[in-house]
Amino acid sequence: MAPSKWIAAVFTGCISGLAIAVPTSTSEFVKRASVDDSATGYASQNGGTTGGAGGTTTTVSSYTAFTNAVSGDNAKVVVVSGRITKTADQARVGSNTSIIGKNSNAILESFRILVEVASNVIIRNLGVEKVLAENGDAIGIQYSNNVWVDHCDVSSDRDHDKDYYDGLIDIRHASDYVTVSNTFIHDHWKASLIGHSDSNGDEDTGYLHVTQNNNYWYNVNSRAPSFRFGTGHIYNSYFDTVSDGINTRDGAQLLVESNTFVDSKKSLYSTNDGFAVSSDNDFGDGENAAETVNLTNVPYSYTLLGSENVKSGVFGTAGQTLRF
Repeated sequence: MAPSKWIAAVFTGCISGLAIAVPTSTSEFVKRASVDDSATGYASQNGGTTGGAGGTTTTVSSYTAFTNAVSGDNAKVVVVSGRITKTADQARVGSNTSIIGKNSNAILESFRILVEVASNVIIRNLGVEKVLAENGDAIGIQYSNNVWVDHCDVSSDRDHDKDYYDGLIDIRHASDYVTVSNTFIHDHWKASLIGHSDSNGDEDTGYLHVTQNNNYWYNVNSRAPSFRFGTGHIYNSYFDTVSDGINTRDGAQLLVESNTFVDSKKSLYSTNDGFAVSSDNDFGDGENAAETVNLTNVPYSYTLLGSENVKSGVFGTAGQTLRF
């Protein structure tokens, strides 16, 4: 049985008149968050990622209001209140934008969030689910830089064939300085593709600096992630029932640290000259078949939980758990 949805996030302060809610216990939450938080990992580089901090704040509860609110490049914070369901292709996000889920009921269903030709974007505390393949990935990042996806919940189901849905979080077309952290990625066939295709090396080489950390992957068949050409750091993550896990390929160089795998077949593996340096990972019964190269450090500070502590550190905290 899949783990239950994480406990609802609530706000402990006011953003443009939003009501204050009081948690039942302080242990339910990872941290007190703020719309002024800035990104970690690779998204902290290249000038950093602050989203719409300091801009206008708008609360939305419909597809039309959401798409209007996230467009344009002026600084803005868009607070999503409740579930928004719309069979549509996408909502295109402009630069200098923070999209914040008000609580765990903030879910976008059946349409894609597309960050394309944009920079300085934050997506936090938001659920995105069941986006059909014809409409693209649940969260798609293309031709963009400095994007932070944090404490989100992305999923579909595995009741259909593998091509019924597309990816959950795909990062492509020379995007750069991206971090995906504290996110629940689950119930899906092909979860996260980094790098457009095997033939896209001319565009992607030298880009695709991506951090994925403190994430919980559950019931995923493949692409956890599949990483082409770029430079990746994957750490402090828990992989449960993930068949084909971290795939480094086409010259990608990964630093893989402090992760735990349960019921996985290919925990970490190489294809087409992909490389990885592995440190303190518990691969369970899965294999570590990655070729080694010399990526041993990254240009930002971070804290490792240790593979023996990853489950307790990530399980129940990844997903929509922040409060504002």
